[in-house]
Amino acid sequence: MFALPTILLRIALCLTLIAPVYALAEEQPAAPPKEKAAGTALDGVTLQGNVLETMNSNGYTYLLIDAAQGKIWVAIPETQIKAGQNLTVAPGVTMFNFASKTLDRTFDRIVFAPGVDKGGQAALAGDAARPGQGGGFDAALRAEATGGKDAAHGGGGDAGALAASPGSAGAVVASAEVNVHKATGPNSYSVGECFEQGKELNGKPVRVRGKVMKISRMIMGKNWLHIQDGTGNPLHNHHDLVVTTTEDPGEGKVVTIEGTLAADRDFGAGYRYDVLVEDAKIEQ
Repeated sequence: MFALPTILLRIALCLTLIAPVYALAEEQPAAPPKEKAAGTALDGVTLQGNVLETMNSNGYTYLLIDAAQGKIWVAIPETQIKAGQNLTVAPGVTMFNFASKTLDRTFDRIVFAPGVDKGGQAALAGDAARPGQGGGFDAALRAEATGGKDAAHGGGGDAGALAASPGSAGAVVASAEVNVHKATGPNSYSVGECFEQGKELNGKPVRVRGKVMKISRMIMGKNWLHIQDGTGNPLHNHHDLVVTTTEDPGEGKVVTIEGTLAADRDFGAGYRYDVLVEDAKIEQ
């Protein structure tokens, strides 16, 4: 049995060690309003403030805005914006830990929005919450995976719900009995060849002829087409080529598309494409 003086000595020592910890915790200043935690979702919130940084990449403009909610990164369709501007961004959808390969950086939190709210564009802000109708990138990619019919999606910013989404694999159209002749002329490839030669064709123009199997309309200002020509390996989903365009040829049509091939396009949150043809023009 310990003598009473020994026990008292040990208690005193413990209190001496613990006290500075409590003191340090009490001395930590509360975070000011502009330094809120990056985990806060800003879905459906109009953001207004000065632009601290701006950069364009792959069809998008990335903005660091000094808003009332903090310093927030926002991505909108490419727009001419300069640092120092004071602007208002239409409501969008938050994504967390978004990795941009084109910028070679990861954003702890970024809001994908349909564009700058110029005051009179009430419809633009109102559309932001509706998947497939020009909303944030999270909603856009979800709509792409469901053909624009993701009516159950209503919140966008929940990381768990986003992780549970089917991703780009869920958007693939099953292999159909299609037999379409290969396009003619320079830079012509079959669907299968686009996948087989994806790395070599990255960043280069391609012409592909195929049948439009599905269209997800007006997602981030573009239509997302799925075309097949009967080539490609269905076991690897290499039979279904995704094409983005501002044109709408209609489903079931056989068309020739011409655009820029992008290999290994990773938008994050499970939305990755081995091959994607972007900003395509369509011949019918």
